[in-house]
Amino acid sequence: MKTSRRDFLKKSLATSLFLATEHIGPEQAFAHKQTAQSIEKGVGYTTINSINDNKVEIYSQDITRTIKLFLIADTHLWMSDSREDPYRQYSARMAKAYNKTKHFQTLASTNPKEQFEKTLEKVKESRPDGLFLLGDIFSYPSEAAIEWAKTQLDQTGINYYYISGNHDWHYEGLPNSEIELRAEWTHKRLLPLYRGQNPLIYDVDISGLHIVMLDNSTYEILPEQLEFFRKILRKNKPTLLMSHCPFYAPGFPVSYGCGHPEWNAASDKIYKIERRQQWPVEGHKPETYAFWNEVANGCQKHHLLATFSGHVHRQTTSIVNKWTQFTIKPNYSGAYLEITLKPF
Repeated sequence: MKTSRRDFLKKSLATSLFLATEHIGPEQAFAHKQTAQSIEKGVGYTTINSINDNKVEIYSQDITRTIKLFLIADTHLWMSDSREDPYRQYSARMAKAYNKTKHFQTLASTNPKEQFEKTLEKVKESRPDGLFLLGDIFSYPSEAAIEWAKTQLDQTGINYYYISGNHDWHYEGLPNSEIELRAEWTHKRLLPLYRGQNPLIYDVDISGLHIVMLDNSTYEILPEQLEFFRKILRKNKPTLLMSHCPFYAPGFPVSYGCGHPEWNAASDKIYKIERRQQWPVEGHKPETYAFWNEVANGCQKHHLLATFSGHVHRQTTSIVNKWTQFTIKPNYSGAYLEITLKPF
């Protein structure tokens, strides 16, 4: 009996999902198994197959052509000049946090600036459809670092899309809430990187693929972000969600904090070190839990293919029912992620 290319892919990729369960818990393994069974039955429309340390392939019936994306997060550029003088008391800790790093593959000594430059060289060679920067590109909102990075990005000739992380806008020790500080320093320093997009949330359309760039760098979701995301999901088009902070998944720590049920004052152990307001006693606002529910159910009810985040400085994959979440290693070590989406 002759096997069609589509049937072969379904069986092969379903097998790859089973192989990937070797180091995950029983709940996740069960969800993985269910996903694979759905693919074999023709119910599932998406398969995600991690190839190696920095490559992911996504197959979808809703993708019309091969699309290549390049992701980086957590470069932690820390350069500054005399303009930083009035703020050095607020940037001192992070200005020395990542001066020297090790390459994620060779373990050779390196630094954030060197790896950012080398990564952009790879971007120019790869010629992706878009470069996506998922926050903490800076250790604090340094004018010198932001201007330098924007110049480097512009020179690639590649369309790039930025969303902030919790360090990009944070001068440690300044008064006001994180939401207020984010708004202030985004508009004072980071706005040129958005190139006219809404810094809180925006949508990138590449050949019918919707890529939602979400700022959840306070771990919380605002009502307008929830409303925007719901509108995108209701389009029922293939969608990726990209943010700085990863979303809660069972078995992961509170650093996967967007929607985490234990995200609250009792679990906030470093607010004094970071000199910021403590997380609220009552935990998340309703909008954050509502957004998490949209994400967790989006792979079944809508066409949310996967989510991608940085923040935790680790590469992990979590699978909750049909929702797959990837976190990526820090770019200060030279790490990046290449995503290829292909018709299924």
